[in-house]
Amino acid sequence: MIKITLKDESVMEVEKGTTIIDVARKISEGLARVATCGTVNSEVKDLRYELNQDCKLSIETFDSSLNGKKAYWHTSSHIMAQAIKRLFPDYKLAIGPAIDKGFYYDFDVKKAFSDEDKEKIEQEMNKIIKEDIPIERFVLSREKAINLMQENKEKYKVELIEELPEGEEISFYKQDDFIDLCSGPHLLSTGKVKSIKLLSSSSAYWRGDEKREVLQRIYGISFPKKKDLEEYLEKIEEAKSRDHRKIGKELDLFCFSDYVGGGLPLYTPKGTLIKDTLQKEIEKICRNYGFEKVSCPSLANISLFETSGHAQKFNDELFRVSSPKGHEFVLKPVQCPHHTQIYASKMRSYKELPIRYMESDKQYRAELPGSVGGLSRVYAITVEDGHSFCRLDQVKNEVINMCNIIRDFYTRMGLWENHWVSLSVRDYEHPEKYIGSKEDWNLCEKMLQEVSDELNLEAKKCEGEAALYGPKLDFMFTDALGREVQIPTVQVDFSTPKRFGLYYIDEKGEKQVPVMVHRAILGSYERFLALILEQFKGVLPTWLSPVQIKILPISEKHIKYSEEVARKLQETGIRVEIDYSQESFGKKMRETITKKIPYAVVIGDKEIEKKTITVRNRSYATQESMTVDVFIEQLLKEIMDRDLETKIAVVK
Repeated sequence: MIKITLKDESVMEVEKGTTIIDVARKISEGLARVATCGTVNSEVKDLRYELNQDCKLSIETFDSSLNGKKAYWHTSSHIMAQAIKRLFPDYKLAIGPAIDKGFYYDFDVKKAFSDEDKEKIEQEMNKIIKEDIPIERFVLSREKAINLMQENKEKYKVELIEELPEGEEISFYKQDDFIDLCSGPHLLSTGKVKSIKLLSSSSAYWRGDEKREVLQRIYGISFPKKKDLEEYLEKIEEAKSRDHRKIGKELDLFCFSDYVGGGLPLYTPKGTLIKDTLQKEIEKICRNYGFEKVSCPSLANISLFETSGHAQKFNDELFRVSSPKGHEFVLKPVQCPHHTQIYASKMRSYKELPIRYMESDKQYRAELPGSVGGLSRVYAITVEDGHSFCRLDQVKNEVINMCNIIRDFYTRMGLWENHWVSLSVRDYEHPEKYIGSKEDWNLCEKMLQEVSDELNLEAKKCEGEAALYGPKLDFMFTDALGREVQIPTVQVDFSTPKRFGLYYIDEKGEKQVPVMVHRAILGSYERFLALILEQFKGVLPTWLSPVQIKILPISEKHIKYSEEVARKLQETGIRVEIDYSQESFGKKMRETITKKIPYAVVIGDKEIEKKTITVRNRSYATQESMTVDVFIEQLLKEIMDRDLETKIAVVK
């Protein structure tokens, strides 16, 4: 007999060789019906796994954990693969994993999957589910595994087997005549999957290598309940309506050009205005905390990043630039090393510290071509960055100030409520992945924990999430679609100043190494713009809207007064456009609403006669007559207060 410690700390004695599903049945038939896999001493195992020694066991379900969901989705990917092999026997299998939201499978096909193909595949998948085919697991030797896949003409599976380490267990899963190389885990039968849907298809490189074969990838999702699938599909439709790429095009904020190159966004005047407004807002807040603006070139000698350690860790992501005249440079992937050289340009006294630099500038990362899309992942990133060089006794206060900046900015953006904080520390089992001494790391992590305690951040310790050079506080936000995104961060760095030989002269006239505290408030402007466009569904607050007022003259005879009103608004810094088109008034108003402009100002005979304007806001679809001066006073207050909603022309 062996002892099994369950999730609730109760202990069960079972015979050696008992499987996880057998343990589930002993607990309850209800649990056995919904079990998807098990976690044995922190390792995810198949339901068929035999327990041969004392252990801790957690029986997972679709609702209990991500691992439970992934086992469900992994089985769903095999159902899809079986359906495709039934319909298209000559298509070759590549890989088909579960991912955090569903599953996909890659195939080597003769032609891209059409909508009609996907409809047939989905019908066949539902047929396989109804057949409730038992799923069996078996193990083969390397030689027999290769022979089996060669007989089945699955060349990609043969390649995967050949690359497995010696002694690795080679397992397969079989459902009827469909056999797939797989480590699992899987459900006990195809009938355990209830509601399934194919979502999209795209091309993908084999092994993520652009020099290898181009495959076709199909994504899908499945749930134990039809209601959950319907809710998920509704969320997808909502996501489409919030897609920053769609909104950016509709509002004319940014574009891409094949001549310029994918992953290199071009900002239109309106998009640039939003970006510049965000930058001014960040700089205004940061100046209150002593940050000064600097500017550095986009090129640097590779030795700069070799010294910092970035060249070694991110070698594959560097853009290297050469010229016929023998120049050899790197496009900067980060700004921190440049800032160290501004600090190093002159002798520093302890009295000068902290010295704080901020910069918003382009950085460049050589992402995989297939991973680039929209503003979320690009080659040219406009990064808002800041660094403080300080004494050891000043570190905690610097981190606190940076956390306060983050709180101030995200409160203004209406994003502060839905967040949590990660205390991202090193991977203690693999210290070789980081630079710097153990003592420095211990001290850094202790300081960040103290900051979390003092500011009531309730930071959760996340091992292995630290930066190359030090631990950090990462602020995690939940967006309008429930997705978790990490943008602001504060990082303590003892290593970089030492690597560059930075020092200051202390009160005793001796050299001391400063501590470098990194901070990013909105991170990259690209990712942040994508976030807020989707968060607000394109309805940006008045202070951030590229056009704040659209003046709508009812006819040509009202244009002159419209221009007088526009000039008066522009003199106060308000962003105004006049609609000079010959379209009907109704169409002009619809266009203003479609473009998400906060306020429409209507000018007609009555307004000219009374020297007033009629103001209509986008939020409440109400309108109010007032003088231009009153409107300016109210609008400037709304902008100054950074209100998230339009406040004028609201019926009380």
